[in-house]
Order: sequence, then C-alpha cells, then structure tokens
Amino acid sequence: MIVGGIDVVTLISMLMVASTPVLLAATGELVAEKSGVLNLGVEGMMIVGAVAGFAAAVTTGSPVLGFAGGALAGAAMAALFALLTQVFLSNQTATGLALTLFGLGLSALVGKPFEGVRPPPTGKVPFGPLSDIPVLGRILFSHDWVVYLSLALVAAVWVMLKYSRAGLILRAVGENHDAAHALGYRVIAVRFAALAFGGALAGLGGAYLSLIRVPQWTEGMTAGAGWIALAIVVFASWRAGRVLIGAYLFGGITALQLQLQAAGYAIPVHLLTMAPYVLTIVVLVVLSALHRHGAQAAPAALGRSFHASN
Repeated sequence: MIVGGIDVVTLISMLMVASTPVLLAATGELVAEKSGVLNLGVEGMMIVGAVAGFAAAVTTGSPVLGFAGGALAGAAMAALFALLTQVFLSNQTATGLALTLFGLGLSALVGKPFEGVRPPPTGKVPFGPLSDIPVLGRILFSHDWVVYLSLALVAAVWVMLKYSRAGLILRAVGENHDAAHALGYRVIAVRFAALAFGGALAGLGGAYLSLIRVPQWTEGMTAGAGWIALAIVVFASWRAGRVLIGAYLFGGITALQLQLQAAGYAIPVHLLTMAPYVLTIVVLVVLSALHRHGAQAAPAALGRSFHASN
C-alpha cells in the first residue's frame, strides 16, 4: 500500500525495529524509577552496551553472546551507579550525568578497533506460513527475536508491577523507603536489583543498535536515544502501557523520516534528522496534558537517598 510515495506496510514494519532500542531502555528505566532512583545515566549504559555487544558478537561470532555481553555491560554500569548513589550516597542527578559522559568516552576508546567491521547477522524468527500472510505477515511476523522479547518484557513488567508481590515491594520502596525499611524490606538491595535490571535492558537496547538497527560500530551511535527513553518514562506517567506507546511513537517518526528521505521529498536532511526527537517530545507533552487528571504521579521517593541508619 503506497501513500504519497511511502510504503505504509514497510513503514509500520520499520517502526517496530526502530522502536526496540528505546523501548528496552525505557522499560528498564521505568522499573528503576519505580524503586525511587532517578538514573540519568541511561545514555551511557546504552552506548557501553552497544560497544560491548558489538565486540562480543564480532569476537565470538555469535550475536546471542553479543546481546548477552551488551546486557552484562549495561548491568555493570548500573551496578556502579547503584554503588555510588545507594552506598556512598552521591547525588543521583550528578552521578547519572557523570556516568553518561564516562560511558561515551569509554565506548569511544573500546570501539576504536571495531570501526568498519561487520557483525555476524541476526536471523529473523521463522514463523513459516505466517510470514506469508499479506500485510500482517510483514508487519507482525518478519522480525528478529529481540523485537518480540521487548514486547514480552513490557507485558511482564506491567504484570509484575500491578499484580505481583515483588511489584508491591518495589512500589513501596519507591513511595516511602523509610516505611518499607521499617516493614523489614531491604531497600538498598531492592534498588540494586531494579537498577541492574534497568541497566541490563539499556545495554540490550544499545547492543540492538549496533548489531541489528545499524549493524556496525560508530562512535556516539545512540544519538540521544537514552534521553528519549527517560522522557518517555516521565510523560508516560510511569505506566508500562504508555511507555510502549511512547517508544513506538518515536520509532514511527524515525521510520517516517527515513522513508521521506528515500522517497525524495525536498526537505532539508537536518530537519528530518531532528524531527523524531522534537515531534516525540511535543506529542508526549500534549498527551500528558490531555491525560493530566488521570495521570499517575511520580514515585514519592524518586531521587531521594536512603540512609540505612534511619
């Protein structure tokens, strides 16, 4: 189906791929912020995950090990952040910004030998005859396993936060860590786990960028995706379903600008490149304003340090 020179089916299919890195990072950050920790180091975790995943995949020849390496690198960065903010009680905002700068510098150093190298290909999930269904086959059944994993993780996080005891404890720690501590919950351990999970997903999102989205290593290739993930969590009112919508909105605009360039529209390339970021923020702000009365407030303890002596 062609509209204005743009293949709509291809656009929707590209949307799912373009959304996956941001969706993974935003889902992880949602869990971290639900525990009461503001992690501004998502961009740094993504870029370290991108270079670690790429290096692991190229070295071993296995994209699966590459994704595992990216997730582990992101989790390691998150553990460092947790150590500094939860044990040594450093300022969360300053530490997160420092972690991003550290990640950008470290990735540039580590990734230098891998420039111009192609990673091993990641195959698509074999759905058999389902892939041949007109329209739906290309949209729903033509992707790699990480796309489906990202959707499963969103559903799992939604169920966990809403219905599980673990979700209840996580939300209790994020709302009032002193009360949670008085009830016997290990606040620092819960936050460490939440941050490690968030870091692993950010690293996985970064690895997806370097192994599938743009199958090569390029310095600074996350290009602000971590900041978009942070914005999506806030404007989604800390709800998993809205995080999915926000990530797919960003992916849709990203895919559209690529399609417009391919169709030969006479729009300056710089405007097209910045469009996904600007339009995503504008739309999220508008949607947030429209749903203000039903919006969920931020976790009450978000950004506040916990003193175990309390």
